[in-house]
Amino acid sequence: MLDALSYPFMQNALLAGLFASVACGIIGSLIVVNRMVFLAGGVAHMAYGGVGLAFYAGWPVLPSTIGFTLLASLGLAGLTLNRRSRTDTVIGVFWAAGMALGILLLDLAPGYNVDLMSYLFGSILTVPLRDVIWMAGIVLVLLLVIGLYYRDLKAMSFDPEFARTRGVPVTFLHFLLVALLGVSVVMVIQVVGLILVIALLTIPSYLAQRKAQSLGRMMIAAAGWAAVFCLFGLMAAYYFDLTSGASIIAVGTVCFFLVLVWDKCVGALRSHPSA
Repeated sequence: MLDALSYPFMQNALLAGLFASVACGIIGSLIVVNRMVFLAGGVAHMAYGGVGLAFYAGWPVLPSTIGFTLLASLGLAGLTLNRRSRTDTVIGVFWAAGMALGILLLDLAPGYNVDLMSYLFGSILTVPLRDVIWMAGIVLVLLLVIGLYYRDLKAMSFDPEFARTRGVPVTFLHFLLVALLGVSVVMVIQVVGLILVIALLTIPSYLAQRKAQSLGRMMIAAAGWAAVFCLFGLMAAYYFDLTSGASIIAVGTVCFFLVLVWDKCVGALRSHPSA
């Protein structure tokens, strides 16, 4: 692995993976605890509309997609805030509309020669240094915002109604969380693609939740798990010439099932100590 890191594209890929891991650890934990995984899927697929818009208008892809996804995420947050019974339907519409808009705009884009696979399944090995710097800035903002509202987000995550009675701005935090999710999803798309982004948001958080005794520790552990997935997935992609995003998620999936089996075995031994 050390010889591979002598190449600039591998250095960029490793940094991109680490920054994405921090974002997934923080936002993924909040998404899992607040049971917003389906909403995260809708936001991920809406982002494809931003990709199409960027190529159609000739704008820089990353900032344009972040801006589009941020606006769409706030719209989705507003529509789902007080419509709990129709949340799934609204998310499904946004999910499909974002994908359709992206495909249509890419079809209409002049000089269309976009590699769709790089956005659907990620292309961490081709992330340029400019985008790595963008990702570093996004992670820094994410850390500052989460640090500023950590106590309120923790209260909202475990009991929103009680938090509201205690003066916590639950409505504002709902919009803030969905907006941060949108920005993070766009960043992670470069690593694993929009189809696989849900896995990198949820698998590390699930594994971290098993042992974590607080939301903060869950975020740190989830970021650690995500970094492990990115590192070993990156190694597999480099040495076996595999698709990088799929390799990263494959490592995460194997770990997920290994942990499930381990937990089952440990539970069985504890329930039958004499066996």
